[in-house]
Amino acid sequence: MYLPPHDPHVDDPMRFKPLFRIHLMERKCATVECMYGHKGPHNGHIQIVKKDEFSTKCNQTDHHRMSGGRQEEFRTWLREEWGRTLEDIFHEHMQELILMKFIYTSQYDNCLTYRRIYLPPSSPDDLIKPGLFKGTYGSHGLEIVMLSFHGKKAKGTKITGDPNIPAGQQTVEIDLAHPLQLPDIENLRDFSELSRIVLEVQEQVRREEQEQEHRQEEEDRSQQAASQPAAKPLGGEGAEGEETAAGAEGTTQDKAPASQPFVLPMGVISRNEDYPRTCRICFYGTGLIAGHGFTSPERTPGVFVLFDDDRFGFIWLELKSFSLYSRIKVSFQNAEAPSREAFDEMLKNIQSLAT
Repeated sequence: MYLPPHDPHVDDPMRFKPLFRIHLMERKCATVECMYGHKGPHNGHIQIVKKDEFSTKCNQTDHHRMSGGRQEEFRTWLREEWGRTLEDIFHEHMQELILMKFIYTSQYDNCLTYRRIYLPPSSPDDLIKPGLFKGTYGSHGLEIVMLSFHGKKAKGTKITGDPNIPAGQQTVEIDLAHPLQLPDIENLRDFSELSRIVLEVQEQVRREEQEQEHRQEEEDRSQQAASQPAAKPLGGEGAEGEETAAGAEGTTQDKAPASQPFVLPMGVISRNEDYPRTCRICFYGTGLIAGHGFTSPERTPGVFVLFDDDRFGFIWLELKSFSLYSRIKVSFQNAEAPSREAFDEMLKNIQSLAT
C-alpha cells in the first residue's frame, strides 16, 4: 500500500507499506500471508472477484491486536499514519474526525477488496499532464485525487476518501472555458474582492447554461415539427458551437502567459503555508462538500489555481479554505514487485489451487 506523506507535507514522497505476500512453492503449492499488525506475517487468503478486482482476508486477526487494547492500537495508528501523537492535536473537531477515520479503517481488519485504477489518457492540448495528486483536505489530512481532462472541463476524482466525501466522488470540477483574472496582489488579500469576482463568473455560467438549454429545447421542437431534419440549421448550430469552443480555448491560451504573483486572501485557511507565491493561470470551478456520511452533498464555487506542471490549488469559497495538490511521481513499483501480467497469472494459479 502506498500512503500519502504526513499532513500537510504534500511535496514529500509517498510511504510504502506491505499488506500481504504470496509464496508460490514447488508442486503447485501456494501460501498467502497477511502482513498487517506488529506480530509478523500470518495466515491469509486471496480470491479473484472479477476482472480487475480481487480480495484478501486475514485468517488470524488476533495478530492485529495489541496488549494495550484499542487505545494502544489507536495511538500507534496515529503515530504511523499522521506522524503525531494525540497530545499534538488540540482542535476538538480534528480529534473527532481522526478518531472516526480510525474506527472506519480498523473495522475491516485487513479484509479488503482491490480494484485496478486506470489512469486517464493524456492529450497535447491538456493544461498539464493528467495523473494522481496528493492534496490537503483540512482536518481529514492528505488524500489522493486523480486529475483528468474532458474537453472544456477538468475533473478531480477522489481515489481515497473521508467520512464526508467518499472515494470515487468528483471532488473538484474546473471550467476551462472561464479563466479568472485575479486582482492585483494587494486587492487579492481582500476575500470579499475575490468572492465578488468568482460569484460574477458563477452567475455568467448559470446564464450560459440556461441559454444552452433554451437553444436545445428550440432545436428539439423544430426537429419534431419538420418532416425531415433541416441540415442547414443543424450545421450552423454546430459550427457556431465549434467556433465558441475554439474561441474559449484561444482565450485560455492567451491568458496563460508568464507567472503572476499569488497570495491567499485574508481569512482563508490553509493546512500548508508553504504554497507557491506565483501562479500561471486561474479558472472558475466548483468543489463538492457534504456532511458526515456524504449527507446533503452540494457543489460550491471556488478557484482553481495552476502553479506549475506538478502543483495546483483550489480555494473553497464557502469553506474559506485552500487545498494544495502535488503530483505523485512514484512509479508504484519496488524491486520485489511482479509485473502486472505476472501478478494476474499468480492470482489465476492461486484460484485454480483453491478450487
